[in-house]
Amino acid sequence: MSGDSERAVAPGVVPAPCASKVELRLSCRHLLDRDPLTKSDPSVVLLQQAQGQWLQVDRTEVVKSSLHPVFSKVFTVDYYFEEVQKLRFEVYDTHGPSGLSCQDDDFLGGMECTLGQIVAQKKMTRPLLLRFGRNAGKSTITVIAEDISGNNGYVELSFQARKLDDKDLFSKSDPFLELYRVNDDGSEQLVYRTEVVKNNLNPVWEPFKLSLNSLCSCEETRPLKCLVWDYDSRGKHDFIGEFTTTFTEMQKAFEEEQAQWDCVNAKYKQKKRNYKNSGVVVLTDLKLHRVHSFLDYIMGGCQIHCTVAIDFTASNGDPRNSCSLHHINPYQPNEYLRALVAVGEVCQDYDSDKRFSALGFGARIPPKYEVSHDFAINFNPEDDECEGIQGVVEAYQNCLPKVQLYGPTNVAPIISKVARMAAAEERTGEASILDGDDGVLRSPRGEPALRDIVQFVPFRELKNASPAALAKCVLAEVPKQVVEYYSHKELPPRSLGAQTGGAGPSSAP
Repeated sequence: MSGDSERAVAPGVVPAPCASKVELRLSCRHLLDRDPLTKSDPSVVLLQQAQGQWLQVDRTEVVKSSLHPVFSKVFTVDYYFEEVQKLRFEVYDTHGPSGLSCQDDDFLGGMECTLGQIVAQKKMTRPLLLRFGRNAGKSTITVIAEDISGNNGYVELSFQARKLDDKDLFSKSDPFLELYRVNDDGSEQLVYRTEVVKNNLNPVWEPFKLSLNSLCSCEETRPLKCLVWDYDSRGKHDFIGEFTTTFTEMQKAFEEEQAQWDCVNAKYKQKKRNYKNSGVVVLTDLKLHRVHSFLDYIMGGCQIHCTVAIDFTASNGDPRNSCSLHHINPYQPNEYLRALVAVGEVCQDYDSDKRFSALGFGARIPPKYEVSHDFAINFNPEDDECEGIQGVVEAYQNCLPKVQLYGPTNVAPIISKVARMAAAEERTGEASILDGDDGVLRSPRGEPALRDIVQFVPFRELKNASPAALAKCVLAEVPKQVVEYYSHKELPPRSLGAQTGGAGPSSAP
């Protein structure tokens, strides 16, 4: 009687999987009117780019005669932080059967973006464009993103009861409590059964833990039923009473110190005129432990600031030599540029100002040509940031002819600089830096790092792969690292931090 097969063992605070499911909800405003007698009948087609080709993923329903449609159809897509996922939304005045494309459909405008841009903004409104980039009048499309793979965690609950009905003739009742989840089809799923408290009308049951998924399918307004029974060793338990609630209601009642419910037996209520209850069930403790996903933090306002550090040591080879990693070829980018663009194009979607700190090490720099292991490649020590990844590329191309490749390879000053930035962020309740691919990362004194926060990727093994493959390898661990950092600091996403009174994260250098 101490539990059933669905009883959940409380997990530690661990990150959700890096791949997430995202729901996209669409609406449009001020669409062009292509119908002479009535208004347009719009629908939206979602396309995703794969290997350079636009492939249709899904299509909304048709909203009849509307220039300001709100679509009920929800697009569900897989989200990968480490990939640039290009999407295109095309709006049509539909003339064919509902939901089906037709050659006679009139194009009302389109919009291209990345999935990363949508989730970073959470709600994004863009103008619709006609062919050749012309504005479709004042037409706009709004896309709202919601992460449906996170919002999980586990809850600790403690119940007791008072003045339960006595069902036994020669002793007191032996009560136990069952908790059920009501499913979408109306069926009831047992999620927990307490132990039996012998011979006691005021039982105090042992605390227990459940995952939110088991308790309410992560839907906190889903109906829950609590039933109290008098245990019978032959299995013919006597029903004492029940009540219904939701997890949302339980939380609110507990916060207001009013978490108790009448335990009602419907048969007694019908037969007895003055019947009030068969006892009272009290929730004496409720502790909610959230397990947040990377998207919870991003959609809560967390931004990722990217710092680029470029190795200008002589070991890279003479830039005039085609074998050098720094070789400037007017017809194709060198290996540094390929790596910069591949990774930077992913990261810039998660930084509102799109500015990258760009630093170099291992070179003699003007004007005195002294060796530096921490210099701004734009040669502005007061502001080492560049406008977007293209700004970094231009600064690098401008810097290379002006410095002398030297040595040794010493990246420590730059790591220390970024670490100081992260420490400053941490004091405001924000932040995250190195990866021990060969084991636990340790300091020079042998102290183990709390987290694995460096990702080394051998570029030469990927030089013939696509830029997307390189970015995927470099950035694959970032979501996990971000979640582990904030979990360790017990910092919820900003939207939840505001509810709990905590300081929510806003950036992760």
